[in-house]
Amino acid sequence: MNDHNHKNLISKSLNYATKPRRFYWIAPVFVILLYTVVMIAFFSLQKIQTNLLPYFVDNNEGLQRLLNLIIIALSVLIIFSLFLMWRFNSQRANTEQALETETIFRRAMENSMSTGMRVIDMQGRIIYVNPAFCRLIGWDETSLVGSTQPYPYWIPGKHQEHMRTMELVLTGKTPSSGLELEVQRRDGTHFTARMYVSPMRNPDGHQIGWMTSMTDITEPKRVREALSAAHERFMTVLESLDDAISVAADTPNGIEILFANRTYRRLFGSQPYGHQELLKQSKENIDGVNQYFIPLVNIWFEVHHRTLSWTDGRKVRLQVARDITERLKFEEESRTQQEKIQITSRLTTMGEMASTLAHELNQPLTAIVNYNTAAIGLLKAGQTDNPMLITALEKSASQAERAGKIISRIKAFVKRSDPRRQKVSINRILSNTLDLAELDARKYGKQIDCHIEENLPDVFADPILIEQVLLNLIKNGLEAMQQSEEPAIKVFVKKVDRHAEVSVVDRGHGLKEPDRLFEPFFSTKTEGLGMGLNICRTIIESHNGQLWATSNPEGGTIFTFKIPFAYTDSKDKLTTVEEINNDK
Repeated sequence: MNDHNHKNLISKSLNYATKPRRFYWIAPVFVILLYTVVMIAFFSLQKIQTNLLPYFVDNNEGLQRLLNLIIIALSVLIIFSLFLMWRFNSQRANTEQALETETIFRRAMENSMSTGMRVIDMQGRIIYVNPAFCRLIGWDETSLVGSTQPYPYWIPGKHQEHMRTMELVLTGKTPSSGLELEVQRRDGTHFTARMYVSPMRNPDGHQIGWMTSMTDITEPKRVREALSAAHERFMTVLESLDDAISVAADTPNGIEILFANRTYRRLFGSQPYGHQELLKQSKENIDGVNQYFIPLVNIWFEVHHRTLSWTDGRKVRLQVARDITERLKFEEESRTQQEKIQITSRLTTMGEMASTLAHELNQPLTAIVNYNTAAIGLLKAGQTDNPMLITALEKSASQAERAGKIISRIKAFVKRSDPRRQKVSINRILSNTLDLAELDARKYGKQIDCHIEENLPDVFADPILIEQVLLNLIKNGLEAMQQSEEPAIKVFVKKVDRHAEVSVVDRGHGLKEPDRLFEPFFSTKTEGLGMGLNICRTIIESHNGQLWATSNPEGGTIFTFKIPFAYTDSKDKLTTVEEINNDK
């Protein structure tokens, strides 16, 4: 019953019904009918014989009865034998039908497989191939079954390599991961195949050959090799980076390092100390700066963190730490050098203004001498009560104070000091600059017209450096206006968004090569070094500002720079545009 159900299940699955053997009973029935006819004829003849020859045969009823019993027994035996034969034929028919169904099912499986199957005997002769194997290499079954080495699909010129592979197969030494070999199709094209081998045994367990399966892995191999090459290139790049790259995950036992490149391993080994220390400092940092010092390796790092999904779906942390020790050292040296250049520039400016300064100081000193001489004359004359004596002394003191202010301004301008940015009034910067710039203006016979917007907020800057920039721009404008009939150079100060914008407008000869204006060592003056405007731009940009030049539509040049205002929050903490940019 189970076999019958299994047969029906296979037939339904294949949508195929084997031909039922409905006429296996014909032979037994024919024999029974023939036997019946013979027996009827026998008894009829016996009856006829009894009726016609009563006088010729001895009437032996016992013998006759025995003969009848023997015939009946033989008849029953024949009928029983026929019944057994009928049953045997019925079972045989069912068995043949089940075998045919099973064969068709297995054949359907073989024909549906995409994996090429091949069976060879113990000597290497092909005794079976499935359709997939034939499709794979292009030869039909008749060309393959019965063939021996070299097989038709072996590549010419590589038979030795194929023979070594075949030796592994026949000796049963093939690895469990299979064999990889190059195979030739009938049309001459080559492909890479992977072959798995297993022993084929008969029902007694005796090995009769080798069953091999073959699949085309040309495209998967190409993809695998491409992925492997990409991974190798990616790892080569990561390993060659000077940045310390690490990927870590948080576990109940602490931080676990999932990946670390060569730089990280060189600095911190395979331990999570470096990742953990930089992460801790990042969490404790409140200034928004991502530069941290690790005492263990005596290195400053610039660190960036990013959360991403790992291959197993976990959320992990990618950390990139760059060694900026040398950069910070260079920046410090650069700042020191820049300060020296700025001081040199101020000294150069004062050197160029030396004659003007001497003239300006000579006037109050001469006045002081004259007033003191008059006072001495009055005292010698005994006119101690003369009001002119007091007037002369007061004027002398005023001129001395004037000379002192000039010297104080020059001293503050040229003295060396560390950059100190502070909250300072733009009006104060402008006033201090004009005290020095007016000396040059009088030298060239010009005036300085200043226009300042009211109620400007304080700026966050180093006043000495901004004074240097403004003085340099005014001085350049005055020099450009030597041949101009325009009597004044103009200075405008206004508020633009969160910046104070300062413009110096001259009516000079204008811009000759605007693209090279801020290049180092480029100058339109015969006695210039070409560093003034470059230094000015560096100073303004260090204040998170901008400096640029445009042509004046009325003739001349407009130099403009802007620097950020200083603001105070509710906690009286100074907040500047520079700090906001650093936080970003």
